[in-house]
Amino acid sequence: MTLSSEQGGHRPPECYRSARPRVDTRHNRAVRLIDLRSDTVTRPTPAMRRAMADAEVGDAEYDDDPTVNRLQDKAAELTGTQAAIYLVSGTMCNQVALHIFARPGHLVSCAARSHVSTIEMATSAILSGIGFRPVPTDDGVMTPDAVVASLEPDPDRGSIVDLVSVENTHQVGGGTPWPIEDLRSVRRVVSAANLPVYMDGSRMFNASAATGTPAQAYAAEADAVMFCLSKGLGAPIGSMLCGSADFIEEARKTKILFGISWRQAGITAAAGLVALEESPDRLYLDHENARRLAAAIADVTPEALDVSRVRTNMLFVDPTPLGLTADEAAARLADAGVLVNTVGGKVRFVTHQDVSAADCDAAGAAWRDIAHG
Repeated sequence: MTLSSEQGGHRPPECYRSARPRVDTRHNRAVRLIDLRSDTVTRPTPAMRRAMADAEVGDAEYDDDPTVNRLQDKAAELTGTQAAIYLVSGTMCNQVALHIFARPGHLVSCAARSHVSTIEMATSAILSGIGFRPVPTDDGVMTPDAVVASLEPDPDRGSIVDLVSVENTHQVGGGTPWPIEDLRSVRRVVSAANLPVYMDGSRMFNASAATGTPAQAYAAEADAVMFCLSKGLGAPIGSMLCGSADFIEEARKTKILFGISWRQAGITAAAGLVALEESPDRLYLDHENARRLAAAIADVTPEALDVSRVRTNMLFVDPTPLGLTADEAAARLADAGVLVNTVGGKVRFVTHQDVSAADCDAAGAAWRDIAHG
């Protein structure tokens, strides 16, 4: 299976659903799949399944689903914010926030190749009439000077940037976590310009595990923050948008405007509560496994990646030393039972709770076998 995007992202979701156990035609046996396409492919843990089965529910649209309310309170507590709202996806959280912060016809400043300015660009144009001003950066961590430059007024229209968005971790930048001092420096210059900061913290808990920075410290440097329950934290569905009480009240109205309400959402919220209890403390294992796989690949093709840049649960590998394109390398890996994604001409591997150290060793062995032809 080969997945790619010219914008550095993903093909439509139906491609993800097409994975099937492959058959080793030489030995007529099924090949066990090691799924390293994304941390979105995780399965609910037994504790999550039990919690979902036993969840107390109400009608979330009327704010009387007790499990959803507990999840929202927990998310606000963990981020040190006044309130939170439970939405189906990270993209929904982003779009609600961008709609609140940015006016139609205005721009959002963000690191080049950010999720909001690539995968979500058309969505933002349709829903909110906004565009983006990408800030050049190697790994997604913007410098204060670069951010200030991105806020320069338009010669004809004046100040048209309404918001600065940061992505933490920055996916296309290699899963790079923001150092907290760098984030504070950016927050200072943005605040001096009287603009808000929004954090697409889809994998913020991975950033916390990698840097030792608490989620509250990250959230304190943004006017609103989103994090996903359904990536590294392993829940089957859902993301949290957190901020001030006034912001979340606006988010509730915008949710209705966008037609994204739901009812007995406590069934999935129950899994989200378990994810927040059991998953953050084990994320370091995913990071260790990513470095383990990176070392195995570098041992065979040292020019394919810089192991020191593997900070969280992602590694981006250059297939050129194999004499293959990224799509060709992904196809060879799939034949060996290793599913990956391709991003910007590189092969992306993502570790998660359903991937063991042994799986990473097997994936590294598959890369070695391809290299040795």
